[in-house]
Amino acid sequence: MTIESSSPQSHFLFAEDACLPEGWRRNVLLQWNENGVLTGVTADACAPPYVARAGGPLMPGMPNLHSHAFQRAMAGLAEYRAQASDTFWSWRDLMYRLAARLTPETLAAVAHWLYVEMLKAGYTSVCEFHYVHRAPDGSAYASRAELAERVVDAAARAGIGMTMLPVLYEHSGFDRRAPGDEQRRFVNTPDELLELLSTLRQARPEHGALAYGVAPHSLRAVSEPSLRILIDGVTRSMPTAPVHIHVAEQTAEVDQCMAATGMRPVAWLLEHFDINARWCLVHATHVDGDEVAGLAASGAVAGLCPTTEANLGDGLFPAHAYLDTGGRIGIGSDSQIAVDWRAELRLLEYGQRLVWRARNVLASHRRPQVAERLVDAALAGGAQATGRAIGALRVGCRADWLVLDAQHPSIDMRARDMWLSGVVFCEQGASPIRDVYTGGRHVVQAGTHVDEAQAYAAYRHAMAELLR
Repeated sequence: MTIESSSPQSHFLFAEDACLPEGWRRNVLLQWNENGVLTGVTADACAPPYVARAGGPLMPGMPNLHSHAFQRAMAGLAEYRAQASDTFWSWRDLMYRLAARLTPETLAAVAHWLYVEMLKAGYTSVCEFHYVHRAPDGSAYASRAELAERVVDAAARAGIGMTMLPVLYEHSGFDRRAPGDEQRRFVNTPDELLELLSTLRQARPEHGALAYGVAPHSLRAVSEPSLRILIDGVTRSMPTAPVHIHVAEQTAEVDQCMAATGMRPVAWLLEHFDINARWCLVHATHVDGDEVAGLAASGAVAGLCPTTEANLGDGLFPAHAYLDTGGRIGIGSDSQIAVDWRAELRLLEYGQRLVWRARNVLASHRRPQVAERLVDAALAGGAQATGRAIGALRVGCRADWLVLDAQHPSIDMRARDMWLSGVVFCEQGASPIRDVYTGGRHVVQAGTHVDEAQAYAAYRHAMAELLR
């Protein structure tokens, strides 16, 4: 089922506590319109007798800036049996085998269940880095955007906001080798990718819960001329559309880029393209001091996926130096081995603690509470990467928020300014997220998604097909 719009009377909600841009405030009255956009956020308000009351404290929903939905179907499988030399590249071979088995129906079911899981975890928006475009034999579907349409529809059914990012993939290395058979489902030319995007936008037009951008896969998979054609083409029709790219995830990738261009990947991008606030550089794990400073100054977002980066043995992003230089970050679930923004932020901080052998490394003199600094950074950077007005309880933003369980052991009996620390850094027991609203619609109630049973049944059927 597609989540239906709220009735007029449900366009108000009163919360005794809500996390607004200026911090926690008391007695907050929220109002939103039929398009799911906040039209009023009033603190220190009186509760009108006809207005529903939230079941606990409110905080903004978290954007997920990097997702490959189909990879939910392989979460945990790459740990089943270790190889003699197990790396990102051996993991990639397993991912290719799964991608080869996808059908439109199984992709739709896996994506729908994943988006239900995201909502239950408190992600209220997702940037889908979508690169499986073709049939298993490499031919185009009757509708070039068939698989992307299935993913967009899965998000609508679940009720999660989406920025769909069709991926340009041309080559299998910096030497511009032709893609192998295992990559033929991904491949398009820039013109074909722009045509796919146009088809998709006509079939599924943008609205408050749906936006589009593009994603050149990586510097190893897209040539400089093709990258220029893609960026120029999308800019003509969508001047502010987000641009996401994998970059500098693996040391081997950095070495190959150096051999091919004489420059490190992030440095090369900064030198050859106008990297600005439209851009999200996903991972950017291996950057030197000059790249840290240049990326921070560009206004682009570093898209960090700590659980996936740890799972794949990528390395650790220099978050301490980057944030202190004014860099912008967001977080994503990427390979879906964890679908939990709290786990991403914990691991981001804990990785720095292991490097520096200190605690609360990502706090600052101006923001001494590390959980608040990380949550605010991930909300702002994630919102920027989506190209949508989200990530804050502010007039003009999407009506997306989480309702916390005030009696949860991680929150109960604590002062308000300790709540986010408990939410992020306490791992014990069930989630402290009680309810979730997207566009003003109550999609998760008491920890259960309104379409959960149906979504899981379809997911189980899809997994039976994919794993047989």
